[in-house]
Amino acid sequence: MATLRELKARIGSVASSEKITGAMKMISSAKMHKAEQALRQLKPYRSQVETIIANLLSADVEFASPLLESREIRSIAMVILGSDDGLCGAYNVNICKQVTAHIAKLKEEYPEATITLLPVGSKIVKQVVKLSSASITVDTNTGVDSKSDQAAVRMFTARLREDFMSGRFDLIESLSTHYHSVSRQRIETRRLLPVEASSLSVGSQGVVIKPYIFEPSPEAIVDTVLPLFQLAVMQDLFTQNQASEQAARVMAMQSANDNARKLLEQLRLEYNKLRQQSITNELLDIVGGQVR
Repeated sequence: MATLRELKARIGSVASSEKITGAMKMISSAKMHKAEQALRQLKPYRSQVETIIANLLSADVEFASPLLESREIRSIAMVILGSDDGLCGAYNVNICKQVTAHIAKLKEEYPEATITLLPVGSKIVKQVVKLSSASITVDTNTGVDSKSDQAAVRMFTARLREDFMSGRFDLIESLSTHYHSVSRQRIETRRLLPVEASSLSVGSQGVVIKPYIFEPSPEAIVDTVLPLFQLAVMQDLFTQNQASEQAARVMAMQSANDNARKLLEQLRLEYNKLRQQSITNELLDIVGGQVR
């Protein structure tokens, strides 16, 4: 049985843990709200770019772009967004599970294709490297992490675009967590290249495509707007990932804080019982001495 001194030390330790988890929850909550604000600011720009692309793809004009070229799938790249920091529960483990399931789906659909995994985030890298095999390559030199700024994301997007246009990859997809709310995030896959009209949210919203006169030419507009669209998508994926990571950390810290509070209550109850018992024993000794 623990002594009063031991219980008091444990109470102090748990109380400190409760304060730390509470503080970390507040910090993560602030970072999550910052990412939410970034998502709101990015949405109008991305929506406008998607509208332009949807009109171009749906217009009755002929044009070609290497970013729209569908070809035989022999090499696939999958961008996997995770976290660089821990203390976010099963965030990276759940992403890795979805990666495994999606790889099985790709192998079934493209049995002869090779797959290159591009994990972003040191924690997800540790999970994904275990999936390396004869037909699966893990490229950890992406040049970006989960906290990368716009310049790094722009360079990463340009690199993917060049890899697709050069023929290194015939299909590029992403697997990341889509942020809905602090208590709800969903892991989703998205085709990045080649660009498909079905991947644009504008078409699913029932927007009527009106006739346009294109100047200087549809090809020139496509060559300018498609890279902007790709960059907007990638920035959105990174920001969604950051918001989802912080939301997962908020929930993890909330759970840890609740557990610490329950344990603290139990320890204080045990401490008070032991202290009361000690006082009672001392009183009995005093009364017994007076009787004798």
